[in-house]
Amino acid sequence: MSDSTTTVTARDYRETVFLPETDFPMRAGLPKAEPELLKKWEEADLYHAVRNARQAAGAPLFVLHDGPPYANGNIHIGHALNKILKDFVVRSKFLTGHDVDYVPGWDCHGLPIEWKIEEEFRAKGRKKDEVPAAEFRKACREYAAKWIESQREEFKRLGVLGEWEHRYATMDFSTEAKVTAEFHKFLMSGQLYRGSKPVMWSPVERTALADAEIEYHPHVSPTIWVKFPIQPGDWGDASEAYEHLHGASVVIWTTTPWTIPANRAVSFNPKVAYFVYEVTDVKSEEDLGFAPWVKVGDKLVLAEKLAESVLLAANAKSWKQVVDVPAEVLSGLRLSHPLAALDAGYGFDVPMLAGDHVTDDAGTGFVHTAPGHGADDYLVWLKSGRSLDSIPDTVDPDGAYYPHVPLFAGLKVLETEGKKAGKFGDANPTVMNRLIEAGNLLARGRVEHSYPHSWRSKAPVIFRNTPQWFIRMDGDDSLRDKARAAIADTAFYPDQGRNRIGGMVETRPDWLISRQRNWGTPLAMFVDKKTGEPLKDEGVNERIIKYITDGGADAWFTRPDADFLGNGYNPDDYEKVTDILDVWFDSGCTHAFTLEDRADTPNSPSRWPADLYLEGSDQHRGWFQSSLLESCGTRGRAPYNAVLTHGFVLDENGEKMSKSKGNTTAPQDVAKESGVEILRLWVAFADYSEDLRIGKQIIQTTVDCYRKLRNTIRYLLGAIHGFTEAEAVDYADMPSLERYILNEVYTLDAKVRAAYEVYDFAEVVRPVTEFCIQTLSALYFDIRKDSLYCDAPSSLKRRACRTVMNILFERLTLWLAPILTFTCEEAWTSRGNAQANLFRVLEDVPAEWHNLAEHDRWQKIETVLSVVTAALEEKRRDKVIGSALEAAPVVHIADGATWEAMQGIDAAEVFRTSQATLSLDPAPADSFKLEGLAMIAVVFARAEGRKCARSWRILPEVGSDPRYPDLSLRDAEAVAAYDQTHAG
Repeated sequence: MSDSTTTVTARDYRETVFLPETDFPMRAGLPKAEPELLKKWEEADLYHAVRNARQAAGAPLFVLHDGPPYANGNIHIGHALNKILKDFVVRSKFLTGHDVDYVPGWDCHGLPIEWKIEEEFRAKGRKKDEVPAAEFRKACREYAAKWIESQREEFKRLGVLGEWEHRYATMDFSTEAKVTAEFHKFLMSGQLYRGSKPVMWSPVERTALADAEIEYHPHVSPTIWVKFPIQPGDWGDASEAYEHLHGASVVIWTTTPWTIPANRAVSFNPKVAYFVYEVTDVKSEEDLGFAPWVKVGDKLVLAEKLAESVLLAANAKSWKQVVDVPAEVLSGLRLSHPLAALDAGYGFDVPMLAGDHVTDDAGTGFVHTAPGHGADDYLVWLKSGRSLDSIPDTVDPDGAYYPHVPLFAGLKVLETEGKKAGKFGDANPTVMNRLIEAGNLLARGRVEHSYPHSWRSKAPVIFRNTPQWFIRMDGDDSLRDKARAAIADTAFYPDQGRNRIGGMVETRPDWLISRQRNWGTPLAMFVDKKTGEPLKDEGVNERIIKYITDGGADAWFTRPDADFLGNGYNPDDYEKVTDILDVWFDSGCTHAFTLEDRADTPNSPSRWPADLYLEGSDQHRGWFQSSLLESCGTRGRAPYNAVLTHGFVLDENGEKMSKSKGNTTAPQDVAKESGVEILRLWVAFADYSEDLRIGKQIIQTTVDCYRKLRNTIRYLLGAIHGFTEAEAVDYADMPSLERYILNEVYTLDAKVRAAYEVYDFAEVVRPVTEFCIQTLSALYFDIRKDSLYCDAPSSLKRRACRTVMNILFERLTLWLAPILTFTCEEAWTSRGNAQANLFRVLEDVPAEWHNLAEHDRWQKIETVLSVVTAALEEKRRDKVIGSALEAAPVVHIADGATWEAMQGIDAAEVFRTSQATLSLDPAPADSFKLEGLAMIAVVFARAEGRKCARSWRILPEVGSDPRYPDLSLRDAEAVAAYDQTHAG
């Protein structure tokens, strides 16, 4: 017989290792997964299902009122920021046990839509004036409705929950009726009046604009110095100044030459020092290339501080100061209009008026006063005792001089048609040429300054005197005072919003609410033709509301006046007002029809005022303010308890986004390429109180962070696979490390709650992310993976670890649910939970988890760990070892408190080494230390023994159990238990 040998093959223990197991994918596939979840939520009517559950539990109501975006075009990144922030609020309030009411809405009236429809009709060869009002308004309504549907789907794609099927829109018939009813409250209370005063007027848009519709841009304007000749008078010997005023001129300076035909006075300030200056020499024509308009012997009245700059601008070489001109002398002067020599239409006297608005900071110290074209001019004119009727109408709605204006009839101040629309016309140069002809232009130049433009058309605007309807800010029962008090009672996030809106309310003029357009809610009232007073009759108002409710605002323009007036009034005696309301009044009324008496949503009677308004910081002058004033005027307080404002979105370089620059980031593109979850995480990380930045690099950084959070959740899901409550360990039986982790959960939970309470979402996601990366991944998971993978299922340490990991999973999917809503839902339901994650409430954590002693202990342990890790990393870098499991460091601890903290701790497990020794002995001189941590020193030693085939730890005991000669004792027991369970 020949000898035979038996070959023993080492066992593959991989099947006995309890590696994490989960179907939750590492790659999220968000662009595909998110729409599937959205469909699931919509089919389940998730928003209402959660509301019903909250109401059944008696949950407190939280109302977030939606500031209406404009129904015009696809949503942009600013829309996404706003709606995602609102969704954070909705979901975080659900999370903290509230019933949340959020009704999305749209602003539908106004110029942008009206212009778009004008363009469409022009393309068909029809001018706006040729289109019946009803047809035009119908086209506007259809256009807005189309964009409401488009934007609604885009907002829903962002994961935003709300009353989407019961949205509000300012063009709905019921809404237009409610806005009209709110307008009637101002009418009946006497807060409404008609005044003829200069207002910001857009010739391009052919309508008045309120302050909130104005933005300022750099603009180069012509600037002129103009002489107003002093008329001869019988002055006697009252002052030495008089003898020097014969033949003198008062000089004004202006950047609006076109307003000179409207001049009716010159203003001065009694506190400013004025003198007569006589020109003694001028620059030569040879030097200048033209003959200067100033002449030797000219006598000019100027403010002392500004005289030199004016005379130099006029090309004078030398002059002398003749005599001061006191205020009492100035007030008695009569001036001639600078164009009087050219046309008798300017042959009126021009008085001198005292006004505090005049300064000697710039110009000449005198202000050319055209009361029809400036707020200060208007006020100083009326203050002097002159009537409204004496204010001339100079410029028509199209920005051209009226036919009755001498010398300039028909000339355009601003072009309103064609390629030149929005450009200044011939008025300025023509006026200057006429002043030269009259011999009264002293000098001219150009100046770049900030000029008002319409924020919609971007075209320049002018001050123009027109009859308009206003709401009083002051007077008895002052609206301004009510608004001040309401601002003081409102919470602002951030708090500086209070000062911003407060400053605007403090200085704003009366609220101009009338507009000369077609598409909007009308000022539905009648005016007595004899008295000029508006008709105040509740019966008439009720009929108006009824017809508008039935047929929309169109009814006001199509039905006979008699239908509204009834039998008590003769329609011939009344003028129907056909102006439409400022769109800010429309949107300022949204609280009245969305929060009050809304039948199609629950809790109708108790939803006013809103708990929160949330919009961009520009709305301090817009929706926040119009809502405040409307509500204070009709209800005496703000319609909100709190206001949150966010900044604007810029590109990665901090520049304004522009399609022409190619630096825009479209939310639709991010959703397709990376998923909406990335946008949501970007919003959460940002400090929304300032302007935000976004671009490819920022998106990639956000994607990287998302992966870390997702991997944390995925690891937890794998680690707790198959976990049941029967496996759970009570807190009292948990090891020190688990108690430490639960203390961190306790602390972080409080932070998360506090951050959600004040809408500080960055203070949710940042500490949670830091906790996941540093405390969990880098510490807890790394320390416990040996126990988790290799301990027997019955092991107390492993059971405690799985108990804590189950808690961590449940907390993370709650804390992050309002932000990473798709991911948390996917993770939650992947465990077989049938009910959506949104139904869950963030319950209080047990008080016993608050364990500062364990926190302090593990701070010391982590200090020791940091030194050991650095020492081993040095050995790994020097290729002394390949893995920390090859090491058995000796750690010398010279600090008593740190030594005490390490007692009872498996140091080798904490260090992720096979063996470790702690020592109180003095450290050798060549031991490893870190700067600033001299009390801890590490001496490197190699682990002794054999390598366990299952856990890879190197231990002397490997092979002690004859059943498993290649395992450590711990691993042998675990495999024995596994084999027994899987026998047969």
